[in-house]
Amino acid sequence: MTGVFFLIFSAITFAQEDSLAVQRRGLTEAPLPDSEDYEPYNALAPAKAAFYSAILPGLGQAYNGRYWKIPIAYAGLGVGIYFYINNDKQYNSYRNAYKDRLAGRVDEYAGRISTERLVDAQQFYQRNKEISILVTAGIYILNIIDANVDAHLQQFNVNEDLSFKPKMDFDALTGKTNYGLSLNFEF
Repeated sequence: MTGVFFLIFSAITFAQEDSLAVQRRGLTEAPLPDSEDYEPYNALAPAKAAFYSAILPGLGQAYNGRYWKIPIAYAGLGVGIYFYINNDKQYNSYRNAYKDRLAGRVDEYAGRISTERLVDAQQFYQRNKEISILVTAGIYILNIIDANVDAHLQQFNVNEDLSFKPKMDFDALTGKTNYGLSLNFEF
């Protein structure tokens, strides 16, 4: 019995290597996957993409290779700016008419719009200008967030090695079907 214990113990000790010897040979590094499109994890990619989008909208999307998102970003910003300019023009028109009316001059809305309605129109277009600014700023911030999240998700490993599938098993003894979920991990 002692001989069997000694034999097993000696086989275990000879099978172990010194960790320094393994590190010297460089065996502690993880082997690279077999796929050709493997890229190592870049922790600064999301920060770079967000920074580029903050500097110039759409530049972070170009950094991520999502060129189709650039026109969407500029269209959103353009729509917000267009509505700001349009509302500002209308606001100035009603404001100048109100000033003319207070000064006793004839304005372009004389006889059609009352003074109270001129004040209401000014408030309406002022509020719409502010909303246009908020929408434009929101689209700009959304552009930055999109570039950051997209850079994070590009580095996310999505392959078929890890799968979560429903499983049905027929029990031949009872004649019933068993349902369940199986988690498969392949090396």
